[in-house]
Parts: sequence; C-alpha cells; structure tokens
Amino acid sequence: MTDRFLSPAVHALVAGLANHLWQSTLMAIVAGLLTLALRKHHARARYWLWLAASMKFLVPFSLLVSLGGHLGGQRRVTAMVRPALYVTVEQISQPFAAKGPRVLLAPAPAVGSSNLHLLPWIAAVWFAGFVAVVLLWTARWRRISAAIQTAVPLEEGREVGILRRLERLGGVRKSIIFLLSRATLEPGIFGIARPTLIWPEGISQHLEDPQLEAVLAHEVWHVRRRDNLAAALHMLVEAVFWFYPIVWWLGSRLVEERERACDEEVVSLGSNRQVYAESILKVCEFCLGSPLPCVAGVTGADLKKRMVHIMNDRILHNLGFARKFLLTAAAALAIAIPVAFGLFHPTPSRAQEQSETATSSTPIYSSVSIKPSAVSNGDKRAQMMFSLGDGSFVARGVTLQKMVQMAYRLQAVQISGPQDLLTARFDVEAKLDPEQVAAMQQQGKDKKNFDDQVQLKSLLAKQFKLVSHFEARSLPTYDLVVADGGTKLQPVEGQQARRFHLGPGQLASSGAPLELLATQLSARLGRPVVDKTGLKGTYAFELHWTPGPSEEENLKQSGEGAFGEPPADSNGPSLTSALEEQLGLALQPKTEPVQMLVIDHVELPSEN
Repeated sequence: MTDRFLSPAVHALVAGLANHLWQSTLMAIVAGLLTLALRKHHARARYWLWLAASMKFLVPFSLLVSLGGHLGGQRRVTAMVRPALYVTVEQISQPFAAKGPRVLLAPAPAVGSSNLHLLPWIAAVWFAGFVAVVLLWTARWRRISAAIQTAVPLEEGREVGILRRLERLGGVRKSIIFLLSRATLEPGIFGIARPTLIWPEGISQHLEDPQLEAVLAHEVWHVRRRDNLAAALHMLVEAVFWFYPIVWWLGSRLVEERERACDEEVVSLGSNRQVYAESILKVCEFCLGSPLPCVAGVTGADLKKRMVHIMNDRILHNLGFARKFLLTAAAALAIAIPVAFGLFHPTPSRAQEQSETATSSTPIYSSVSIKPSAVSNGDKRAQMMFSLGDGSFVARGVTLQKMVQMAYRLQAVQISGPQDLLTARFDVEAKLDPEQVAAMQQQGKDKKNFDDQVQLKSLLAKQFKLVSHFEARSLPTYDLVVADGGTKLQPVEGQQARRFHLGPGQLASSGAPLELLATQLSARLGRPVVDKTGLKGTYAFELHWTPGPSEEENLKQSGEGAFGEPPADSNGPSLTSALEEQLGLALQPKTEPVQMLVIDHVELPSEN
C-alpha cells in the first residue's frame, strides 16, 4: 500500500481512535462520580455503572451518530468549489475563462505523512499485545478445561441438596451442573450458557452446613446475575484495548463490586456475617484461586476489604425514586445525545456529487446526443464548448476524463477511476430547455452568481450514470512558485482572447491565468501542480523544452492525448529548467493531502 492510499486511512484511524478513547474515558469518569454518589447504596448499582463504562469501549458514539443520520435521512452536499464557465477547450487553440482547474488541498492532517512508515510497527505492536493477552487467557482456560475433563459429576449428596434448594430460592430456572474436581481450584462457576460449578474434592469436609450453604449461595448469585457473561465481555475490551490502563482499572472495579454484590445478597438471605466470613477464609486456605476473571468464584477481589464489608452491619440504602430517575436519565442521554446529533447532522451520501443535481434547479435538457467519436487519441482537434446564448453544449472528440475535469475544476491526476472508460472519446451535443436558458440569461443580466458547471455535472450524472465522492489522499505534488530571480511573465490587460498553443515540448499563451499553466504542467509531470505564485491576472508567455521519456505517457493518462511529431530541439532544456530560465518560475516538490474525486460508478452510454 502506497502513501497515496495509506495516509488518509492513517489520519482517519488515529483521529477515530483518539475520539473513541477520550469519549470512553469521559464515560468512565462519569461512572466513577456516580459510584461515589452511591457509595452508601448496594454494590449492584455501582457494578452496573462500571459495566456500562466498560461496554462503552465496544460501542463508539459514531455508531449512534450514524444511526441518527440514517433516521434523519441523507443530506445533500453542494459542490466543494464554485466552478467558472469554460467557453472553449481545445488541444491546439483553447480559449479559457479567468479561472481553470485547480488543486483542492485537503485540511492539514494531525499526523504528518513522514510518520506513515511507523504504521506497520504500531500495528505489529498492537497485534503482539493482543495475541499475548489472548494466549495468556487461553493457557488459563485450558487449565480449567483440563480440570473439568477429569472432574466427576455429582448428582446427589449434601452439597447437591443444598445447591438445589438455593437455586429455587434464588429463582435460577436451569439447574447448575455440579462437578467434583481433584484440582486445587477454588469453587467457581464455569460457562455462560450452561453454568457449571467446579467443586474441589475434599473441601466439604472443612465446611460446616451453614458455611457450605453460604459458599454455595454466593455461587448461585453469580449465576443469577450472569457475571460470567459480563466478565467475558470485559475480557474482550481488555484484549482489544490492552494498551490503555483504564480498561484494566475498570476490570478490578468490576471484580470488586461483583463480589460485594454477591456478598450482600448472601447476607440478605439470612446467613450469619461471621459464619460467611469464616467460610470464605476456609476456602482461601484450601484453594489456590481461580485463574480467570470470567470464572466467578468466592475469593475474588481484595479479601481484607471484603471481610470489613461483610462484617460491617451498617444499613445499605436501596435506590430511591430520585436516584433511579437520575441513573435512567443518564443512560437515556448517553444514547439519545449522539443519536440526536446524527439526526440533525446527517452524513453525506456516497453519491454526494450527484445529490446536488437532484434539487429543483437540476438542469433539464430538451435534447441530448452522445456518440463514440472518430477522433483518435493522437488527434488535436478535440474541443468542448458551452454557449450561454442558446444553452447548447457541444463536444468533439472529448474524453470522459476531460469532461469530469471541467465539471469539477480538477487536474487529471485528481481523478481516480477506470482508465479505459475515462479515456474513451465522444461527440456530444446537448441543449438546455428554453426556460432554463432564459433563467440563466436573466441571472447574467442581474449579475447574479450561478454555477455554470452544474450543466455538465447533470449531463455526466444522467447520461454516464456517474457516481463519485471526494476523499483526501496524500500525494506527491509540486508547488509552482516565483524563482529567486523574479518572474519573466508578461502581464496582459483587458479581455482579449486567452489562448494556449500546445505542442511537443512547447506551451504558449497570448493571455491566461497561471492556474491553467499549472494544469498543463500537471498533465505532463503526472502529479498535481499547485499555483502558489500569488500572481493574479493573465500573462503571455512561451515555453520550450525537450520532453522527458514519461511525458507522453502522462499526457495519455491525463486524457490530453499525445503529439506524434518529435520536439524541435532534442537537446533542449528539461521542463523544470525551462520554467526557471524562460518564465522565472520554479517547481518545489512536496507531499500534501489532496482532494481526489473517486469515481464509484460510470457507464458508457449507448449511441443515441
């Protein structure tokens, strides 16, 4: 992948990731503030706040904005620039208006193109971290799976009887599978769809009936709360955003609050606080602990804090109406705000360039004729003309690429599409509806601005089914500047005819703006040329040079055609040297983000 395609992807990726991280961080901060307000309430409320902050990492606000945009419909986007009227375009003799095609520079990206070489390394580091986290959890998961494979199902006995009774009390509809394992794992719930209780062999002998019931009640509440599912989702967050410390901090908060929530439920069922605390300590003495956060056990979180929390007989308040309303409103706003933003700021459609022609002011042609042209690529008689007098558009031997250039005021290298279609030549005759011609003429008399290129854009959209969009790409460009010795151009006053005379190794003008010179230079050099001379008005000049080996191919690719005869002087200066010596101008190589018109779809019309 070259810088041309890589740069916009890098800028979009970095900007999108940065936005997503600060939004998720803000969500975590809000959740933290709310948990402080609810510190005297039950832990289950704080747990769901932390879980919401975790899930925000998996749900970018941009998705909700996009949803709102689709609900609100796609807005129409106007042209990026207001083009000028082209009176005549020819390869030998070309009258132009005051302005011609120009390069549209994209806004400066946050990341310089010089840093693009770091992208593969950054991607490799992220992928290595992702794989390391997944492999670590896989190793622990296999340990638990091995313990399950060697475990023995237990369907009756003291433990099973107490478990079934607790299931009925807790409202657990699906019976928990009870497995007796020889591994030194703590009692824990494994699995999401089919919860399985791993019970270490011999631990029951160390627990009296009240203690055994307290431990089993703790596990039943893990199943009822679906803690394994929530923990697995947060593990996904940690794997994807392993480089972001906040996700690991959120993980510890989730484990802490989920264990406290289960402790509170066990105590609320009538278990003696001291008996329950002693049962947890005995389990810790017997086992080594669960190796995975998605296996809900009984010894998780900070043990000392849990003992203090269990033994504290302070009254925990239930959420009142005001606090429930506050949490519900906060959740609703978190979803409603980005959706509303997308609703009132809908995104442009893919075919944004054609959407502007769907308005009530879309030009209506009373007649259109398009035929394949007999003019060859080497023929210099190609021309294109639009007459404001009768609203007629006539083109002879013109390429589709040239029409797109004129419609959007772009240089050839700013158009990306199928070259075999773009270089096909056509003879076009079209005439606007008389009412529209009268309206345009009236606008001209009233000295009102109107977009002359809408006529050509409409023709391309309707007859060639052209669908396109703009995107920024980082391209090698040239800045056309005044050389150190000063310009040698001759300014031309008045509104006399402005003509370009083109030939092999020559450009001559009796009066043209430098934007047009930049366009012709771009066609020969094969990269965008940006006029940064600061010189306004029109100038007369003659430029002669010896074309390089790639110039003819660049001309073909740009749709300009090629000149069959060789240049007059095969030992003349190069184009860049001739510019400085004969015109007092220079070309400075740059790499800049440039607006490219990407053709998504185009059809060659049948002869009509």
